[in-house]
Amino acid sequence: MSSRMPSPGTSSRADFWRLIKLLLPYKGWMAAGCALSLATLLANVGLMAVSGWFITSMALAGLAGATMNYFTPAALIRFFAIVRTGGRYLERLVTHEATFRLLSELRVWFYARLEPLAPARLMKYRSPDLANRIQADIDTLDQVYLNFVVPVVVAALGIAIMVTALAFFSGRVAIAAFVFLLLAGVGLPIYTRKRGDKPGTLLVESRSALRSAAVDGLQGLAELRVYGGVERQAQRVMDISGQHIQAQRSLSRLNGFSQGSLGLLVNLALWCAVLLALPLLGSGVLQSPELPMLALFVLASFEAVLPLPRALQVLGEALAAARRLFEIIDAEPAVKSPAGPSPVPEDSSLQIRGLEFRYDEAAPWVLKGLDLELPEGGRLALVGASGAGKSSLVQLLVRFWEYQAGEIRLGGHDLREYQAADLRERIAVVSQDAYLFNATVLENLLLARPSATEGEVVEACQTARIHDFIMTLPEGYHTELGEAGARLSGGQARRVAVARALLKNAPLLILDEPTEGLDAVTEQELLAALDLLMQGRSVLLITHRLTMLAHLVDNVAVIEEGRIVEQGTVVKLMASDGPFRRLHDALGA
Repeated sequence: MSSRMPSPGTSSRADFWRLIKLLLPYKGWMAAGCALSLATLLANVGLMAVSGWFITSMALAGLAGATMNYFTPAALIRFFAIVRTGGRYLERLVTHEATFRLLSELRVWFYARLEPLAPARLMKYRSPDLANRIQADIDTLDQVYLNFVVPVVVAALGIAIMVTALAFFSGRVAIAAFVFLLLAGVGLPIYTRKRGDKPGTLLVESRSALRSAAVDGLQGLAELRVYGGVERQAQRVMDISGQHIQAQRSLSRLNGFSQGSLGLLVNLALWCAVLLALPLLGSGVLQSPELPMLALFVLASFEAVLPLPRALQVLGEALAAARRLFEIIDAEPAVKSPAGPSPVPEDSSLQIRGLEFRYDEAAPWVLKGLDLELPEGGRLALVGASGAGKSSLVQLLVRFWEYQAGEIRLGGHDLREYQAADLRERIAVVSQDAYLFNATVLENLLLARPSATEGEVVEACQTARIHDFIMTLPEGYHTELGEAGARLSGGQARRVAVARALLKNAPLLILDEPTEGLDAVTEQELLAALDLLMQGRSVLLITHRLTMLAHLVDNVAVIEEGRIVEQGTVVKLMASDGPFRRLHDALGA
């Protein structure tokens, strides 16, 4: 087997064809847009040519005192003008509709492939970088149709039609026009594509780095001030900004060169056509009005190739953006769903035997032979020092990470037998990081169960003791919460999470440090809501707050260095001088 890596050209071609495949679902819209653009181009060329012939013929007829039929050319001019105007409007309408549809599909396509990779395969990417790929890189991809496919297709078809039409009048003029069109439409774009590849790639990469650096600086401003890193971070932003500006400057210079070269080629083609047609005029092969007609025809035909240098520049930027997206979606998910359907669970019990887990092969073991059992309807607390493996266990239970050895059984079946979506339907998690989207209260709640009725939503919020507060908001349940739920305090956000868990009505409930960071009053209010939430469910509670355990759970398991070292009731564990008692004393609980 060959060990050679694919060449950059091979990689670019592969990326290009992958991009084209993404466009295929909208081939009807794209074909319509190309057809309208081609009709507009041909109408404009026809308008220029017929107008030149008509004006010259009218002038000659006036000089000679002769009469001529001006109704037919006047009708043609009106026809071409109407087609050009209407075609331009419809072309903009159709091509932009196709672009917006494509943009929407690209975001869904990328997110659908991104979701199975989270969080294990995305740990190496910073959140601003991921956001930039979802937004800016996909925005770059949507230019492929509008600014590359349409110009290239229209240019290829337009040149073929126009050169054929020129050949009916003069083969030499047609060949000369074809040569100059090739220089302007193929030679010049290839040159600018090669010269623009490096700055185009740098533009995409520096744009992503600039946004990441800016977000990092804003989010970490407090820490940067404490450690005296503000100036260093500002300098980093300036350096990246300088690279971005340099890339833009290089592309602008290249664009100016290509536009100037296009203008030169257009004028050379015009004069060449006139010089080649003059002998034909003298020999009687061409009539006098046909000379300006051919000259204006050649001049207008270059409208077909004017967008091509920019089209290949867009392609370079799009391929750079595509590589950044493909880099992510080509990764294998750390957790793979089974091929068949999920089994039907016997109950909501949970059994863990000999569980071993670490985040990668070079990392130390987080869980080392962990054994744990939660019967149906039971309430079990998992306690331990920070770093003992509690939150890692939660990540494994919801299949965010894959464990290396051991067994987890839910409802009598191995966890790996469940489809991820089916498994998460049976597990509700309330954590200290209750993420809320920049949407309304109602939209955040319905994430748990989109089919929930208004009455069910209100009942869940009343049980979670958040309904009264929601009704004080300006628009009640339809109030926008802001970025990450900025309108709510920590305790209010977690009660919304409790209401969301109530709506989900999952048989297994995981509470991961739900009261962490709350004051005493807010903690007691939340605990009252949690007590109602836990009724009738199997509950795994992870917490540092040991004083509340006796009222909430049946048993407690103590985890140290990835193993369960002690288990029993709160009374039993407090009576013995073991790990739980020492942890209790150390925390001052």
